[in-house]
Amino acid sequence: MNRINYKQIVMMSLAVILSAILQAFSLTSFSVPAGIYPSGITGFSRLVSDILKDFAGISFPFFYLYLLINVILAIIVFKHIGKLFTIFSLIQTVLVSLLSSVMPAYQILEDPLLVAIFGGLINGFGVSIALTQGASSGGTDFLSIYYSNKFHRSMWDYVFAFNCLMIFAAGLLYGWEIAAYSIIFQYTSNLIISKRHKRYTHQAIIIVTKRPDEVIDSILKNVRHGITKVEAKGAYQGDDQTMLYTVVNAFQTNEVVKYALQGDPKAFIETRNTLNIYGNYYQKPLD
Repeated sequence: MNRINYKQIVMMSLAVILSAILQAFSLTSFSVPAGIYPSGITGFSRLVSDILKDFAGISFPFFYLYLLINVILAIIVFKHIGKLFTIFSLIQTVLVSLLSSVMPAYQILEDPLLVAIFGGLINGFGVSIALTQGASSGGTDFLSIYYSNKFHRSMWDYVFAFNCLMIFAAGLLYGWEIAAYSIIFQYTSNLIISKRHKRYTHQAIIIVTKRPDEVIDSILKNVRHGITKVEAKGAYQGDDQTMLYTVVNAFQTNEVVKYALQGDPKAFIETRNTLNIYGNYYQKPLD
């Protein structure tokens, strides 16, 4: 953290507080009363806590285990991801642990299907609020962001496999109906997160223009990404054109298009989804 941005600190503080409230509310009023297991470390902590209580007679509240695992993961990845990100993510997990232990449970819905859907929606919104402001809900987010920063690709397949194993264990121990509702809860939650958080998805932008220097200058003044310049010729009129190619984070796409059009309002622009990128690519730091 090279320079303190007080506006950023305030926004992140508000985000992690609201995020923790929503996530704790989802736990205490939806997933815990219905016996549903969320994804990631939250669900894993709940499952381990239930197993210890039901099969070993050991009472170890899940929010203690949840906090312990998050602290360990934060220590492991602290040097490799944003320090401000790590600090605020830990604050979020501490708040979730505290709120989950003191927040009264209001069982709003009885139907387990509705509990799974709306509990997942609330949990997803809670997590995405922290993510969009540069923090997270910890847990697998720590590992995912470390992996994404290093390899410029999503760790979703590994997180998905981890969640599948957890649900399989829950199904064996507590019944497949619980496992099925847990899948619905997790799917709904992850759907909201993936729609709202686009930091680790990428888009290619192709710009055809007669004013390449103005477009490049407009973009590079505002966004730090490389641009490939290719001379081209229009097939219809045979006039000289220039094709510019760049890859950006999906959340930056509209911004880059805006700056390109400022450089040349008549530019032709195409955007397309990019699955993976390799080699030298600048990823804007978390802090």
